[in-house]
Amino acid sequence: MSIEMPRGLPFAVDTFGPYTTTKRRKRHHFLTHAHKDHTVGISPSNIVVFPIYSTSLTISLLLQRHPQLDESFFVRIEIGQSVIVDDPDGEFKVTAFDANHCPGAVMFLFEGSFGNILHTGDCRLTLDCLHSLPEKYVGRRHGVSPKCCLDYIFLDCTFGKSSHSQRFPSKHSAIRQVINCIWNHPDAPVVYLACDMLGQEDVLLEVSRTFGSKIYVDKATNLECFRSLMVIVPEIVSEDPSSRFHIFSGFPKLYERTSAKLAEARSKLQSEPLIIRPSAQWYVCDDEDDWESGSIQKQRKVRFSEAVKDEFGLWHVCYSMHSSREELESAMQLLSPKWVVSTVPSCRAMELNYVKKNCFISRFSPDDPFWKLLDIDMEVSPVAEADTHPVALSCCLMSQEIILDSAKSKLVPVIESSSTKKKLLSLSPEKKLPVTLFGRARLSSQESDQLHERKVIHTQSVYTKTSPVLEKLNVQEVIESLQDDTKEETIEKESCTSFSTCTSEETCKDLSGDLRKLYRSMNAPVPRPLPSLMELMNARKRSRNHLSF
Repeated sequence: MSIEMPRGLPFAVDTFGPYTTTKRRKRHHFLTHAHKDHTVGISPSNIVVFPIYSTSLTISLLLQRHPQLDESFFVRIEIGQSVIVDDPDGEFKVTAFDANHCPGAVMFLFEGSFGNILHTGDCRLTLDCLHSLPEKYVGRRHGVSPKCCLDYIFLDCTFGKSSHSQRFPSKHSAIRQVINCIWNHPDAPVVYLACDMLGQEDVLLEVSRTFGSKIYVDKATNLECFRSLMVIVPEIVSEDPSSRFHIFSGFPKLYERTSAKLAEARSKLQSEPLIIRPSAQWYVCDDEDDWESGSIQKQRKVRFSEAVKDEFGLWHVCYSMHSSREELESAMQLLSPKWVVSTVPSCRAMELNYVKKNCFISRFSPDDPFWKLLDIDMEVSPVAEADTHPVALSCCLMSQEIILDSAKSKLVPVIESSSTKKKLLSLSPEKKLPVTLFGRARLSSQESDQLHERKVIHTQSVYTKTSPVLEKLNVQEVIESLQDDTKEETIEKESCTSFSTCTSEETCKDLSGDLRKLYRSMNAPVPRPLPSLMELMNARKRSRNHLSF
């Protein structure tokens, strides 16, 4: 399953769902591989997703699964090939790289005005896989940044959780474990291989080559696997059930069917079959089980170097098509991206140490492509001189403010934006107003003073030392604006006194002019001052006394 790309990008990767008023339609679509969770929504009726860029093998697998699709719906892009895509916002370049996941699976590298973006799809980022990327994006060793940093990586973090700290064996090592497990069980009349998933063909191919036997696939019960193998490795497929090697469906109810197969052999006084599952799922999920005994703990120490038998009689080998957490951390150190987003919806990228240490919003300048990815307009006011202090974007509602430098008595403009969309971006938590007994309508006088000090002055002028006339004029406007604010505040305080039934001086301070203007600037009604607790208690006593008479 993949996630939607940011709104500012003209393309989508592995997402082909329906579009709504709040879900912008993408102009270009890319498919990384043919697993079902990445092809949801591809159908002849959903014509807005075409054409789709993908590899020839992925397209062939998809057309075989969905015969109603037409080959003209797709654009072929092979591993190592680059394509220039025309777009109204400017053309961009796309290059496909091997994802080390399953046959036909690729990573897409996008290069354009939006920056440099790598979408890994589902992948296993080994060193060989990383070195296939352009040299300028890969550091030579850990701690040495590459010549050009990627702006964005959409990363497969399937096993990126902090609890998944195991070091997975390589695919080649895992296949050797499968071979060794078969050699160690020469009496097994039948060897069942739970390898019906796209991406496990290398295991089947090596078993067939080592033992010189084809592998039986039951078309009646596993037609999709049969069709896929006939496209990828047709030379190893057999329809003869007398073959020693059989494909065993991994889902559903794998453990129940394993126990049933072994029980059937025992009841017939026959040798037990050998059932092997090459997958990393059992190793990962095993960490969260509470029923483990001491013997299981001992097996865990050696299970990555050899096959392990569970309580149901099923043999497990850690064959992973996804990166381990250690491999993800190593890959991020070599690539040094500015920002990492998990393609797994649970946002597991946030658990990576690299992301915790290096991915901060403050790293992006106002003209960085990052803002374009999020479809946010960042218009920067021209900076006066080199001695202008840097501004940290740390406010949720970035208002147009002017900071007074007391040392030089000079007004310095802050980064501002004319777009209202910027106000929706939460860069850091905004300081919330305190909630009192009667809500935020009754603020303390200290809070009112803070609001008074943070007056917002709307001006588009730039104050420099080289333009004294403009500077003098603008300062005069600022003074007049402050005087007008003082007059309005005085009038509002007087109206507050006449309008309110409260006679205490503290209440008038709470309902200051700054607070009233704050509500009006948000188009919110100004709350009336509430009576104090003493007045409410006295009114209640008077009503009781009146009823007693």
